[in-house]
Amino acid sequence: MKDIKLKDKIVQGINDLFYIWKREFQTTFRDQGVLIFFILVPLGYPLLYSFIYDNEVVREVPAVVVDDSHSSLSREYLRKVDATPDIQIVSYCADMEEAKQMLKNRLAYGIIYIPSDFSDNIAKGKQTQVSIYCDMSGLLYYKSMLIANTAVSLDMNQDIKIARSGNTTDRQDEITAYPIEYEEISIFNPTAGFAAFLIPAVLILIIQQTLLLGIGLAAGTARENNRFKDLVPINRHYNGTLRIVLGKGLSYFLIYILVAFYVLYIVPRIFSLNQIGQPDSLVLFVVPYLAACIFFAMTASIAIHNRETCMLIFVFTSVPLLFISGISWPGAAIPPFWKYVSYIFPSTFGINGFVKINNMGATLSEVAFEYKALWLQAGIYFLTTCWVYRWQILMSRKHAIERYKELKEKALH
Repeated sequence: MKDIKLKDKIVQGINDLFYIWKREFQTTFRDQGVLIFFILVPLGYPLLYSFIYDNEVVREVPAVVVDDSHSSLSREYLRKVDATPDIQIVSYCADMEEAKQMLKNRLAYGIIYIPSDFSDNIAKGKQTQVSIYCDMSGLLYYKSMLIANTAVSLDMNQDIKIARSGNTTDRQDEITAYPIEYEEISIFNPTAGFAAFLIPAVLILIIQQTLLLGIGLAAGTARENNRFKDLVPINRHYNGTLRIVLGKGLSYFLIYILVAFYVLYIVPRIFSLNQIGQPDSLVLFVVPYLAACIFFAMTASIAIHNRETCMLIFVFTSVPLLFISGISWPGAAIPPFWKYVSYIFPSTFGINGFVKINNMGATLSEVAFEYKALWLQAGIYFLTTCWVYRWQILMSRKHAIERYKELKEKALH
């Protein structure tokens, strides 16, 4: 064999790279399973989640009352609670057992209990209390019950203090009611809604999970269609690690640039979610996130030996990854072990960086930790992907040589 010039090797490598890119692109749109994960799921899931949480907050939560006081003051308290947008009183029960039964039958999600000495204690200048019980299967029910009752109790406390102070001017009444003036402002989430808080994290996670499932499904299909169950086919165009990794990666990257634009920009606009970040910062942040997710998925695909395996391995990880990202559960409360585990996944840095840029208006320099971490992950997973595919190339050659020797021995005999 004559030596091939370096220039010819480079030209051949580039040609093979685009051949692999073209073939992977065609395979993606011919395989219905991969097409579902790459196109239909990113199109549909963000809409589904956003529609579910579109109302942002829970209003008019059904509640029942046990009023053992039967006083004008207790009735005033309940009228004010019922007038709030958070709670709707649906029934007045004779005792707690009746109220518990209504809660058990899901006719209500909370109980307001006013003790018999409620009005008497206030008249005597003693502290009194109102007890609330809530169905904790939904934390938003508890939030509505707590907010409504707290607001009403503070409002009535104000009236009681003013009535007993003996003030002569309105200014004195203001100081009596609020010795320290306060103002509540929900920063970066003015509606204090669930969608504005959770959906951005879910959108980022969808990108990683669909890439894992789609690339895993493609890897399983490649093994099933290969005579030796190898990931890399016996083909002269697949005779190099870099051309395979870059060819496949470029195909996935071009598809997901469009997917990311839809998921991270169009969907929040459709549902009027918070978007105060600079577009250039967002684009520069998404690039390493996509690269890290793609190479992470390509590395993980080595464990996939058939089409169904990726569903068993990757689907169940979505909820744990959302929790350990530090968004749906406070990052400071996550045990150190799980925090270090979360650093394996691009979604951890992607979620935190995206929320800071998109929802809090951070610049790229203000998310430098997440940005650098994603580039580091992209580099590490690129190297692991190269190692995986190099090993697969050697394995496919080994199996082909073994098969050739078998056929040769059969021919001789």
